[in-house]
Amino acid sequence: MLKRSHRWLLQLGIVVVLLTLTGVLINNLAVNLIRTGLGLSFEWLSRPAGFALAEHPLPYRSSDPYAWALLVGWLNSLKVILAGLVTATVLGVLAGAARRSINPLLRQLAALYVGLIRQVPLLLQLLFWYFVALLGLPRTNPSPLGSLLTLTNQGISVLGVHLSVEFTAVLLGLSVFTGASIAEVVRGGLDSVPRGQWEAFRSLGLSEAMGLRRVVLPQALPAILPGLTSQYLNLAKNSTLAIAVGYADLYAVSDTTITQTGRAIEGFLLLLFSFLLLNLIINAAMQLLNRAVISRRQHS
Repeated sequence: MLKRSHRWLLQLGIVVVLLTLTGVLINNLAVNLIRTGLGLSFEWLSRPAGFALAEHPLPYRSSDPYAWALLVGWLNSLKVILAGLVTATVLGVLAGAARRSINPLLRQLAALYVGLIRQVPLLLQLLFWYFVALLGLPRTNPSPLGSLLTLTNQGISVLGVHLSVEFTAVLLGLSVFTGASIAEVVRGGLDSVPRGQWEAFRSLGLSEAMGLRRVVLPQALPAILPGLTSQYLNLAKNSTLAIAVGYADLYAVSDTTITQTGRAIEGFLLLLFSFLLLNLIINAAMQLLNRAVISRRQHS
C-alpha cells in the first residue's frame, strides 16, 4: 500500500512539474508578444500569399490566401510521406529478409546497403539524388521503355504519371534512407522467431520466399511493428528536409510565409500542430495494426 502511494505521489509530482513548465512557457510567450506589440493573430491567413508553388495537387495561384498555400504545402508533404512509407517498407522488408537469406551474395549486398546508407546523413543523400542522380540526366528520354518510363532532368514519368525532379529526389532519399533502418528492424524481428520454425518450413520443401511470407514473417510481426512505427514517424519528420532541394512541402511553404509576414510564432504553431496531427494519425494507425496482429495471433 505504501509503495502504491509513493507511485501516485511521484506521478502527481511529474504532472505538477510539467504543468508548471507549460505555464512558464505560455507566460513568457505572452510577455514577449506584448513587448513586441504584435499580439497573436491569424488574420494574415486570409491575405494573398503572393508567391508561386512549383508543385500543387490542387489548383493554386499566387493570389490565393496564405491558408490555401499552407494547405497545398501540407498535401505535398502528405503525398511524399505516404509514397515514402510504402516504398521504404517494401525496400526495408526485402533488405531485411535478404540479411537472413541462405544466399551469401544477397546477404552481403543487403549488409552493404544497410551499412553504407545508415552512415551517410540524409541531407547529403537528398542532395546527391537531386543534383547528381536526377539533374545529371539528359534532357531527352534515354529510356528504351518509351512511354512506359521516361527519365530526364525535367522529371520522371511512370505509366503516364509525371513526377517532378524535386518530388522524386525527396522520395528516393527518404525511401532509401528509411528503408535501411527498416531493414534492421525486420532483421531483428526475424531473429526473434525460433530457428525451429525456419527448419520446419524448409523440411516441408517450401521455398525461402514462401517460408518467410507464410511462416516466419507473421510470427515476427509483433516484434517488428513497434520499431516500424518509430521509423515511420522518423520518415514523416525527416520529410521537412525537402526544402533543401526546393520541394514545396509544408515546411518550405511555412518558411516562405513566415519570412513574408513576420508571424513566426503563429507560423511555428501551425507547423507544429500540422506535423503533430500527421504523426498522431500514423501512430494511431500502427497501434490499430499492432492490436489486430496480436489479436489474430492469440486466436490462431
